This record gives sequence, structure tokens and C-alpha cells, in this order.
Amino acid sequence: MTALSVNINKLALLRNSRGRNFPDLETFSQRFLAMGVHGITVHPRPDERHVRFADLPVLAALVKQFPGAEFNIEGYPSPDFLQAVLAVKPHQCTLVPDAADQLTSDHGWDLNKHGSWLQGVVTQLQDAGVRVSLFLDPEPALAPLAVLTGAARVELYTEQYAATFGTARQQAVFELYRDTALAAQAAGLGVNAGHDLDLANLGTFLTIPGILEVSIGHALTVECIERGMNEVLARYLQLCRGQRD
Repeated sequence: MTALSVNINKLALLRNSRGRNFPDLETFSQRFLAMGVHGITVHPRPDERHVRFADLPVLAALVKQFPGAEFNIEGYPSPDFLQAVLAVKPHQCTLVPDAADQLTSDHGWDLNKHGSWLQGVVTQLQDAGVRVSLFLDPEPALAPLAVLTGAARVELYTEQYAATFGTARQQAVFELYRDTALAAQAAGLGVNAGHDLDLANLGTFLTIPGILEVSIGHALTVECIERGMNEVLARYLQLCRGQRD
């Protein structure tokens, strides 16, 4: 079964737009977890336009109340980010090569360029008991380079898959993701995935064997507005259990 981690950044964006604590991230995260999701993901950015660093200890404490659930913090490993992560020690930290002013994540790590530097970051986090995942593009040749960093997992950046879903390019792009996932698994890495996955395209993506976790936020938030939280979360959990019909 694939774990579903709900990214609550868009809820945080709504909250911040009004200047008060509504929607309350802790309350919504508790509802998600009570409905059976397997984790909460956040991506605090330097400008704190989404999740704020002050939210992290509150959410970390909440997730601990749900046995088996995990807290995943994504972001670029700046000194401030690493300090915040090490203070709360989430189950997983997903390292993403975002610029400080980036609108949203749009590429994975260039491990030929940054692999050696990432080794030190990975060691620091894993010495503190935090599992590390690296955000990667669908390139099978990156798998052995990811292993050299010491990371336990990779997260496949799935925007290209989502963008080509339902088009003539879908199968070729899907096979690239499948080949990358299998190469990573053969190298001893766990495989996560995320970015623009939704109810329409997730089931097909999860025919790739061994995907451990998907983190979904933007599409899930929109779908909850359209169809209601209970229906949307139930359908995502069905897909993560392999039930496509």
C-alpha cells in the first residue's frame, strides 16, 4: 500500500491571506489524520507565505498523537531551514532545490553538481534520526548518484507525468518514471512521488510497483472544494490501496 501524505500548504496560504488563524492548520490536519491519511507534509518557504516555521512544532506534536502517521517537511536546506527541521525532528525531510523566491517546485536536484554538498546535509539530518528524501527528476541515471549522498529515499517530481497525462506522450513519459523508480529501488532507495498528482492520474501512476508515499496538496485542496473532503479523501485512500475502480 502507498502512504498518502496531505500537503497543507494551500490551507496555510488561505489562512495567511486573512491575517487570522482560519483555517486552522492543526484542526484540519487532525481531521485528515482521523480520516485515515498516513501523514502531513509542509513546505515552509523563506517568506513564510504558506506554512510558517512557528507551525512546525505544533504540527509535529499533533502527528505524534496518531500512531504510524508521519510528518514530512520539505524545503531547500538553508541554515534556517535545517535549524527548524532539527528542532522538531520530523519523520522525514524532503530536500528540494528551490530558490528563495520560487513560486513552486519545478525541478529536481542536479546531483552531478550538488551531490557532494548534499552528503553533509543528509548526514546531519540522519544523525538526528530524520529520514531524508531527495527531490528528483525522472532520470534513471540519477539513482546511483542519489545513493552516494546517503539519502534513504527519493521523491519523483511528477509534474511532467501530470502534464502529459491523457495525451499521446503519456505512455512514454510514464515509462520514464517507471524506469527511474525501478532503478532507484534496485539501488536500495525507497521511492516517493509528488507534484500535480490528482484523482484522475494517481491510479495509473501507482501501477508503478513499490511507490512508498505520495504527497498531494494543491489538487487535493481544489478537489475538496469541488466534491467535499470526505468523498475526496476516501477516494485517495482507495487509490493508495490499489483500488482503481
